[in-house]
Amino acid sequence: LLQAKKGMSEIARIIGCHKSTVSREIKRNMGQRGYRPKQAHRLAKERKVVNSAQISRFGWCYIEHLLNKRYSPEQITGRLR
Repeated sequence: LLQAKKGMSEIARIIGCHKSTVSREIKRNMGQRGYRPKQAHRLAKERKVVNSAQISRFGWCYIEHLLNKRYSPEQITGRLR
């Protein structure tokens, strides 16, 4: 869409997101040779944070205990941090 000389607002409307999101994506992945979608995708995958935190059996029991005490998921998350 950039190569087709579409504006940020039009690109955002077409792909269904906010124009500031499109602008940030382009700025984040702009190289010396311009915006290259395949390279942008590769860089995004490299930046992606993998959540490798695993919950132990004790942890699940604790979560279940808090749920039974009517804690909200947000409260439980706060306690686990």
